[in-house]
Amino acid sequence: MNIFVRMAKGLRRLLQDGTINYTCDVCGREVFGGERICAHCRERLPVPRVVCPVCGRRVEEEGVCASCKQRRPVPNMVRSRFAHEGDALRLMLRYKGGERYLAQTFALELLPLLEAFPRPDALVPVPMTARERRRRGFDQARLLAERLSAQSGISVLCAAEKTRETAQQKTLSRRERETNLRGCFRVADRKCVRGKRLLIVDDIYTTGATADEFASVLLRAGAAAVDVITVTSVPSQPTHSMPPKDTSDGTSRTK
Repeated sequence: MNIFVRMAKGLRRLLQDGTINYTCDVCGREVFGGERICAHCRERLPVPRVVCPVCGRRVEEEGVCASCKQRRPVPNMVRSRFAHEGDALRLMLRYKGGERYLAQTFALELLPLLEAFPRPDALVPVPMTARERRRRGFDQARLLAERLSAQSGISVLCAAEKTRETAQQKTLSRRERETNLRGCFRVADRKCVRGKRLLIVDDIYTTGATADEFASVLLRAGAAAVDVITVTSVPSQPTHSMPPKDTSDGTSRTK
């Protein structure tokens, strides 16, 4: 093979893998230091300043969010790099739409967030069925986990499988998502997870139904602890939006 052809193919692979970069992944402007996101766009990304200490969602005031007060998530802790809005949302839509090189960008953004967790024994991507992979063209959670593994040195453990197709969850409520997901994950080899601290890797944390179901399966298989890391999460509602508690005589404390 001609040396120039080999060089061109090698460069194409690097560009596709996202290991080198010449333009900002958000706005497309030229960058000169190899950065994935330019300084202007970085200032606009929705990085939460105050988060719920349990689910990691952005909250308006310090403390456990209303959702976690009502129902604590199954994982010990969840953390997300961005709120699921603005440029972060648009980047995620592009990634899920097939722009695979963004996995490298997301992995670099997630790397500092790993310090929030006790060091895991392995990264575990949320699995998808073979049909889902064919339909989407790639496994976004696994690719993200692989890129994060390359940056952190933490191994990827594909310990589970998704055993059946599930309906699209975009328009489903939390309860409908739970029903939709129930029983869809299975750990093929329990020895791989037994006694280990695992960090689930996924793209978006919405209602938490997927994380809860998958974490439950890993814990039942013998995992010592399970945490979750995602690129984006849907912000929590303010704590004062919780429904009022009933008093003993059945009347509301507030009107």
